[in-house]
Amino acid sequence: MDLDLSPKLAKKVYGDDGGSYYAWCPDELPMLRQGNIGAAKLALEKNGFALPRYSDSSKVAYVLQGAGVAGIILPESEEKVIAIKKGDAIALPFGVITWWYNKEDTELVVLFMGDTSKGHKPGQFTDFFLTGANGIFTGFTTDFVKRAWDVDDDTATALIGNQKGKGIVKLDATFKMPEPNPDHRKGMALNCEEAPLDTDIKNAGNVVLLNTKNLPLVGQVGMGADLVRLEGNAMCSPGFSCDSALQVTYIVKGSGRLQVVGVDGKRVLETIVKAGNLLIVPRFFVVSKIADPDGLSWFSIITTPNPMFTHLAGSIGAWKAISPEVLQAAFKVPAETEKLFRSKRTNDAIFFPPPK
Repeated sequence: MDLDLSPKLAKKVYGDDGGSYYAWCPDELPMLRQGNIGAAKLALEKNGFALPRYSDSSKVAYVLQGAGVAGIILPESEEKVIAIKKGDAIALPFGVITWWYNKEDTELVVLFMGDTSKGHKPGQFTDFFLTGANGIFTGFTTDFVKRAWDVDDDTATALIGNQKGKGIVKLDATFKMPEPNPDHRKGMALNCEEAPLDTDIKNAGNVVLLNTKNLPLVGQVGMGADLVRLEGNAMCSPGFSCDSALQVTYIVKGSGRLQVVGVDGKRVLETIVKAGNLLIVPRFFVVSKIADPDGLSWFSIITTPNPMFTHLAGSIGAWKAISPEVLQAAFKVPAETEKLFRSKRTNDAIFFPPPK
């Protein structure tokens, strides 16, 4: 495989007063197109309002920074108005209408990653805005708007032409948006920074998995996700997705070394990853990371709602399950070397602390 797997940063697509929308381009990150994966970021300034829209793709949203309010309308359902903050993951199935608002001084940044296999452009999200200069109202003639919504000429003209903004606008500080309803959060969002840890290795790292058990909506989205936090100089075991899923990774914080090994034992990527980078590991390719001294955190989506991984090192590594004789023959080493190899990493699973 000669695809460019190197990590990339998002580029601005639109935005001005109120915030900006960024996306990763399949021309620069070819695995997006090949894997039918889209990735984008929404950044809202204080009083920034992302106008109501729906998408041609199912997504998982993850709040990277700040706090705000999200409106979520599932098909044939009432609007859910939820408070969102850093660490929140939200599943957004097909047909959902969303809006986003930031009333705080700190910029609100939301990451979106999802499946574009049914979208208009492989590797890219296409959003359809309900209002604004590029909204659906501007495409219909006045008589259609009057007839469909049973309004007079003046009202139809206002609905079509008053909102000059595209995608993101800045509201007056005195404008009152809906307040979040605490009851609406249940089943809609999971804070990955506060959720129970699925794996926690002292001085090494931890992981929170997002799946149908803790957020059932991911079943409708068709994807799982995880938040992984590596301590400084710790290592994540070499491993691969064993259920043919793609892993799409966004570096949330810190930096570190990353290696990916593919077909015929070829190292297809060796690089330094930093906050803001996005990369995609092809199906069945083996990946491993070592954090720099300040640690390394990443959020990934996996293109199956209940992902499964095979780890090649550590106490649960696949090597531990293979017969000693088979290992000895496969590596072409004496029995003593096989015993030494097997005796290592008997207590550490998935994450390995720094060498002493």
